[in-house]
Amino acid sequence: GTAPRDTAPQNRTPAPWDTNCPPKDPKGRDPRPPRARHPPGDTAVPIVPMPPPTPLRWRPRAGAQRPPRPCRAEFRAEVLQKKREERLIAEGLPEELEEHRRLMAWNEEENGRQRARRSERLRREEEEQKRRKSEIAEKQAKKMEAFLEEKEKEVLQLQEEAKNFITPENLEARIEECLDNPRNYNFAINKDGRVVKRTVLS
Repeated sequence: GTAPRDTAPQNRTPAPWDTNCPPKDPKGRDPRPPRARHPPGDTAVPIVPMPPPTPLRWRPRAGAQRPPRPCRAEFRAEVLQKKREERLIAEGLPEELEEHRRLMAWNEEENGRQRARRSERLRREEEEQKRRKSEIAEKQAKKMEAFLEEKEKEVLQLQEEAKNFITPENLEARIEECLDNPRNYNFAINKDGRVVKRTVLS
């Protein structure tokens, strides 16, 4: 019989054409290059197509070259009226032109009457507002005057009561007055508030 074949892996030197098994370092280090720890280069970043730059064009500011809308509407109305009058004159219709002028004159008069009524209404509203303000101010003045009168009465009453206050100057006189005129507050009263019993001072 034959001796058993050793199947354990052996440290053999790989042949030059053996690409699956790279040569090992004698010190046991990995012969492969170390893995890069910095971010990938520009070639690894995906390229996103960008649209071509749009040329800049100068545009005027909104409303810079246009008149306000009320002016434009009035100007448009005048232009249309002139065109209508020219058309009527060209067509030889003086009656319609006269009717148109009469209606325009009536419209102007009606606008004037409406304007006068509106100004009169605004004037009346302004007068009413002034009257209300004056009434409010008058009420406030009356209320302040009543308040001051009440405070003045309180001050006068306090001054009158202050005459009977006990001060260090009149303390001795008040003591003598109390001793000369003793008062007994030890008494009983009934339901009507009358004194029914009083003790005698000793």
